[in-house]
Amino acid sequence: MGRRLAAAVLAVTVLVSGCTAQPETPAPAFNATDVMFLQMALTQIDEGAPVAELAGQRATDPRLRTLATELLTQWREESGPMQRWLVGWQQPREANPSAGAHAGHGDLHSLRESDVGELKAATGTTFDRTAVSLLLGHLGNCVETARMGATGGAYPPARTMGETVTQRRQAQIQTLLRMAA
Repeated sequence: MGRRLAAAVLAVTVLVSGCTAQPETPAPAFNATDVMFLQMALTQIDEGAPVAELAGQRATDPRLRTLATELLTQWREESGPMQRWLVGWQQPREANPSAGAHAGHGDLHSLRESDVGELKAATGTTFDRTAVSLLLGHLGNCVETARMGATGGAYPPARTMGETVTQRRQAQIQTLLRMAA
């Protein structure tokens, strides 16, 4: 009976240890392009939001107000996962500001405070033209950043986000071009 008990204890021990010793599934890998895409996209959201907020409030063209509201909604949706991924990867939210860090894709593109100041000072159709112009340039930069993430990233959800952002911003650019014509 001693052997049977020992064999039973050994069988239970092996069974239990097999249940608890599951190998961890590694998280999908990310690369420097994923990080740069997310950091630059978050910066672009931060910079574009004041222009979109002003356009949503003051544009005389209802299409521009609608597009501005759409942008703000999408940027809120997009920024949550972007920030969570960076936190999960223990990466900073802001991209390295040195020019050398961006040698492969150009300097950080940014809206200047003077651009927003010019928009704030504008009224009527001048406001609309200025907002359309600023948003066209800004969204063009957003597309460039998103394409970088979609084609060079390694983390599948970030690549998908890059593809989604590219499609959304391209459609918005087309709408703005029709407004500008």
